[in-house]
Amino acid sequence: MQKSTKAVLLSALVFPGAGHLLLKKYRSAAVLVSVSFTGLYYLISNAIEKGVQIAEAIQSGAVAPDVAAITDLLSKQATGSEAQLVNLATVAVLICWIFGIVDAYRVGRTRDRQGR
Repeated sequence: MQKSTKAVLLSALVFPGAGHLLLKKYRSAAVLVSVSFTGLYYLISNAIEKGVQIAEAIQSGAVAPDVAAITDLLSKQATGSEAQLVNLATVAVLICWIFGIVDAYRVGRTRDRQGR
C-alpha cells in the first residue's frame, strides 16, 4: 500500500494529524492534533455538563423522568457565547479533519512520486 493511501486512511479514520505522523511531518501533525483535541475536548465537556444538568434536574424533581421531557431539554438550543463556542469548536474540528485528509494525500503523493 502506498504511503499516501496509508496517510489518508489514518487521517480520515483515526484522528486528524495521524497521517502526518506517518509521513514525519511533525509540526503539521502537532497543529492538527492540538486544534482537533481542543475542539473535541470542549464539545465533549459541554455535552457532559448538559447531561449532568439534566440528571440533576431529574433528581431534584424539576423534570419528570420521561423520554419526552428529557428530549425537550436536549433539544433546547444553546444561546449567546456558548452557542458560538460550540459552533466554533465544531467547525475547527471539521476543518482540521478535512485539511488533514487532503494535506496527507498531497504530501503522501509527493513522497510516493519521489520514491521515499
